[in-house]
Amino acid sequence: GVVVRRKLRRSALLEFFAALPPALIDMEACGGAHYWARELTRLGHTVRLMPPAYVKPYLKRGKTDAADAEAI
Repeated sequence: GVVVRRKLRRSALLEFFAALPPALIDMEACGGAHYWARELTRLGHTVRLMPPAYVKPYLKRGKTDAADAEAI
């Protein structure tokens, strides 16, 4: 199930994840995903990147960032 459902600005993302204990974070691979994966790994989290083709079958509605996050 969903543990946290928050809308974050890019500037607040690292601060939010720095306050969390180390966790497994799944992300859809995209242009900036590798950068964020490196930054989150530095904070002690484990990051897994998924190709967009693996996320698409789980989408329940239109392709938005929130829908993608829920599908992942």
